[in-house]
Amino acid sequence: MRIVVTGGAGFIGSNFVRRLLGGHYIDDAGLEVRVLDKLTYAGTRANLAPVLDDPRLTFTRGDVCDGGFMAESLCAGDVVVHFAAESHVDRSIADSRDFVRTNVVGTHTVLQAAMEARVAKVVVVSTDEVYGSIASGSWDEDRSLEPNSPYSASKAGAELLARAYHRTHGLPVCVTRGSNTYGPYQFPEKLIPLFITNLLEGRTVPLYGDGRNVRDWIHVDDHCRALALVAAAGRPGGTYNIGGGNELTNLELTMELLAIMGADASRIEYVGDRLGHDRRYSLSTGKIERELGFRAAIPLREGLRDTVDWYRRNREWWEPLKQRQEVRL
Repeated sequence: MRIVVTGGAGFIGSNFVRRLLGGHYIDDAGLEVRVLDKLTYAGTRANLAPVLDDPRLTFTRGDVCDGGFMAESLCAGDVVVHFAAESHVDRSIADSRDFVRTNVVGTHTVLQAAMEARVAKVVVVSTDEVYGSIASGSWDEDRSLEPNSPYSASKAGAELLARAYHRTHGLPVCVTRGSNTYGPYQFPEKLIPLFITNLLEGRTVPLYGDGRNVRDWIHVDDHCRALALVAAAGRPGGTYNIGGGNELTNLELTMELLAIMGADASRIEYVGDRLGHDRRYSLSTGKIERELGFRAAIPLREGLRDTVDWYRRNREWWEPLKQRQEVRL
């Protein structure tokens, strides 16, 4: 079996590859993994360092928007897990062009190449943000899409293309909508790694607005395990919510991190709110539980402690990334 992973040098994609090659998902003597990644600012070969010498892994640098590259990269029978995306909401608000190109045009290119190659399965990795905001209750997969940021709108566009390729061309594609994901190797622009690294540097943490926006959090190991289940047994044409069952306000999450790191609320710096900031996300995960037997297993506090410990032990990974990011900003 050959599994092609687009965006496999990014945060979630590289975790999926490391665990796949570590035997966590399938036991296949003939397993081959091909990683395709453009290596933008948030993707780095260092994320794959533990497995780069594995003979089952092939890494190819390239752009998912390049039709020729994608046509050359896919073969009949491949399973494609499509992570490649621009994903930072703030960047999409400042300039959405790269998000439309990568997330919409790139997904179209992947789907077209997959159809022409007659691959066995495509999993398009999306986000709970496509639903918009929900005041009470939880979204199930039949809820209409009401994205509120350029990022989430571009991911919704990618999902609709996946649906169209399944309905029109019979492409065996599934879509997943994951909740906020955290863990090792996450680029230090997202809330958890930004706050952890700021605290390690003795700095404050910038909390948007009143800190009452609610998110559901899932550890990257749990998220990737769910993706492997969808790749193996998800129904073609199906959409699956992937949630951790850990809803907290951003302020509550911040206080958890402060407690773990021995700091207090004096390290919080309240900053102006994000434009169009969704108030609450909440996923119903009954479908993936019933059909594929998935439940998140890593308790939030345990996952946060392990994540803090990883960033403490891996300053050589995140410090250069953070310095380059701050130079750009």
